[in-house]
Amino acid sequence: MIIRDLSSVDVDTVASIGHLLDHGASTAATRRFLAEPGHHLLVAYDGEVAVGFVTGVQMTHPDKGTEMFLYELGVDETARGRGVGTALVRALADVARSSGCYGMWVLTDDDNVAAVRAYTAAGGSDPQLTTMISWQFDGGSPS
Repeated sequence: MIIRDLSSVDVDTVASIGHLLDHGASTAATRRFLAEPGHHLLVAYDGEVAVGFVTGVQMTHPDKGTEMFLYELGVDETARGRGVGTALVRALADVARSSGCYGMWVLTDDDNVAAVRAYTAAGGSDPQLTTMISWQFDGGSPS
Protein backbone atom coordinates (compact mmCIF):
# COMPACT_ATOMS: atom_id res chain seq x y z
CA MET A 1 0.00 0.00 0.00
CA ILE A 2 1.20 3.48 -0.90
CA ILE A 3 -0.16 6.66 0.72
CA ARG A 4 0.01 9.92 -1.24
CA ASP A 5 -0.48 13.38 0.27
CA LEU A 6 -2.31 15.28 -2.48
CA SER A 7 -1.57 18.90 -3.33
CA SER A 8 -3.18 21.66 -5.37
CA VAL A 9 -1.96 20.05 -8.62
CA ASP A 10 -3.97 16.89 -7.84
CA VAL A 11 -7.50 18.27 -8.33
CA ASP A 12 -8.27 15.76 -11.10
CA THR A 13 -7.00 12.90 -8.93
CA VAL A 14 -9.77 13.56 -6.41
CA ALA A 15 -12.38 12.76 -9.06
CA SER A 16 -10.85 9.26 -9.27
CA ILE A 17 -11.57 8.64 -5.57
CA GLY A 18 -15.23 9.62 -5.84
CA HIS A 19 -16.27 6.07 -4.93
CA LEU A 20 -14.75 6.66 -1.47
CA LEU A 21 -16.51 9.97 -0.80
CA ASP A 22 -20.02 10.40 0.60
CA HIS A 23 -21.25 12.66 -2.22
CA GLY A 24 -18.61 12.59 -4.95
CA ALA A 25 -16.14 15.42 -5.41
CA SER A 26 -17.01 18.97 -6.39
CA THR A 27 -14.20 20.40 -8.52
CA ALA A 28 -14.58 23.87 -7.00
CA ALA A 29 -14.60 22.56 -3.42
CA THR A 30 -11.65 20.26 -4.15
CA ARG A 31 -9.66 23.10 -5.67
CA ARG A 32 -10.40 25.31 -2.64
CA PHE A 33 -9.61 22.54 -0.12
CA LEU A 34 -6.28 21.63 -1.70
CA ALA A 35 -5.24 25.28 -2.13
CA GLU A 36 -5.65 26.10 1.57
CA PRO A 37 -2.47 25.89 3.64
CA GLY A 38 -2.93 23.36 6.43
CA HIS A 39 -5.54 21.29 4.56
CA HIS A 40 -4.47 17.71 3.88
CA LEU A 41 -5.92 14.93 1.74
CA LEU A 42 -4.06 11.61 1.92
CA VAL A 43 -5.05 8.73 -0.36
CA ALA A 44 -4.11 5.06 0.10
CA TYR A 45 -3.52 2.99 -3.02
CA ASP A 46 -3.40 -0.77 -3.48
CA GLY A 47 -1.52 -0.85 -6.75
CA GLU A 48 -3.29 1.69 -8.97
CA VAL A 49 -6.61 1.50 -7.09
CA ALA A 50 -7.53 4.06 -4.43
CA VAL A 51 -8.74 2.11 -1.38
CA GLY A 52 -9.01 4.83 1.26
CA PHE A 53 -8.53 8.46 2.16
CA VAL A 54 -8.24 10.73 5.16
CA THR A 55 -8.62 14.50 5.34
CA GLY A 56 -7.21 16.76 7.99
CA VAL A 57 -7.37 20.47 8.71
CA GLN A 58 -4.84 22.32 10.84
CA MET A 59 -6.50 24.75 13.23
CA THR A 60 -4.72 27.42 15.26
CA HIS A 61 -6.05 29.16 18.36
CA PRO A 62 -4.29 32.12 20.03
CA ASP A 63 -3.82 30.41 23.39
CA LYS A 64 -3.53 26.78 22.30
CA GLY A 65 -1.33 26.66 19.22
CA THR A 66 -2.01 24.46 16.22
CA GLU A 67 -3.75 21.10 16.22
CA MET A 68 -4.92 18.74 13.48
CA PHE A 69 -8.63 18.03 13.10
CA LEU A 70 -9.14 14.66 11.42
CA TYR A 71 -12.07 15.67 9.22
CA GLU A 72 -12.99 12.39 7.53
CA LEU A 73 -11.73 8.85 7.04
CA GLY A 74 -13.07 6.58 4.32
CA VAL A 75 -12.03 3.06 3.33
CA ASP A 76 -13.48 1.07 0.45
CA GLU A 77 -15.59 -1.86 1.64
CA THR A 78 -13.28 -4.32 -0.17
CA ALA A 79 -10.26 -3.01 1.78
CA ARG A 80 -11.76 -2.89 5.27
CA GLY A 81 -10.14 -4.96 8.00
CA ARG A 82 -6.71 -4.79 6.32
CA GLY A 83 -5.25 -1.86 8.27
CA VAL A 84 -5.86 0.79 5.60
CA GLY A 85 -7.73 3.13 7.96
CA THR A 86 -5.11 2.75 10.68
CA ALA A 87 -2.29 3.44 8.21
CA LEU A 88 -4.05 6.57 6.93
CA VAL A 89 -4.64 7.90 10.46
CA ARG A 90 -1.00 7.26 11.37
CA ALA A 91 0.12 9.02 8.18
CA LEU A 92 -2.02 12.05 9.03
CA ALA A 93 -0.59 12.05 12.57
CA ASP A 94 2.90 12.09 11.01
CA VAL A 95 1.88 15.09 8.88
CA ALA A 96 0.54 16.79 12.01
CA ARG A 97 3.78 16.19 13.92
CA SER A 98 5.96 17.40 11.06
CA SER A 99 3.76 20.51 10.73
CA GLY A 100 4.31 21.38 14.40
CA CYS A 101 0.84 20.44 15.65
CA TYR A 102 0.63 19.70 19.37
CA GLY A 103 -2.11 17.09 18.87
CA MET A 104 -4.85 15.67 16.66
CA TRP A 105 -8.53 14.99 17.31
CA VAL A 106 -11.64 13.56 15.67
CA LEU A 107 -15.30 13.11 16.51
CA THR A 108 -17.14 9.90 15.66
CA ASP A 109 -20.21 8.03 16.80
CA ASP A 110 -19.80 5.34 19.45
CA ASP A 111 -21.53 2.84 17.17
CA ASN A 112 -19.08 3.43 14.30
CA VAL A 113 -17.07 0.38 15.29
CA ALA A 114 -14.73 0.43 12.28
CA ALA A 115 -13.75 4.07 12.84
CA VAL A 116 -13.23 3.64 16.58
CA ARG A 117 -11.09 0.56 15.90
CA ALA A 118 -8.93 2.42 13.33
CA TYR A 119 -8.50 5.50 15.52
CA THR A 120 -7.51 3.57 18.63
CA ALA A 121 -5.24 1.20 16.67
CA ALA A 122 -3.43 4.31 15.39
CA GLY A 123 -2.78 5.45 18.97
CA GLY A 124 -5.82 7.59 19.69
CA SER A 125 -7.73 7.41 22.96
CA ASP A 126 -11.22 8.33 24.13
CA PRO A 127 -10.61 10.62 27.11
CA GLN A 128 -14.20 11.72 27.72
CA LEU A 129 -17.81 11.68 26.66
CA THR A 130 -18.54 14.29 24.03
CA THR A 131 -21.63 16.06 22.78
CA MET A 132 -21.59 17.57 19.33
CA ILE A 133 -23.75 20.61 18.66
CA SER A 134 -24.19 21.62 15.01
CA TRP A 135 -25.76 24.40 12.97
CA GLN A 136 -27.26 24.19 9.46
CA PHE A 137 -27.44 27.42 7.45
CA ASP A 138 -29.85 28.25 4.62
CA GLY A 139 -28.32 27.69 1.22
CA GLY A 140 -25.55 25.55 2.64
CA SER A 141 -24.61 22.36 0.87
CA PRO A 142 -22.49 19.43 2.01
CA SER A 143 -20.65 19.46 -1.32
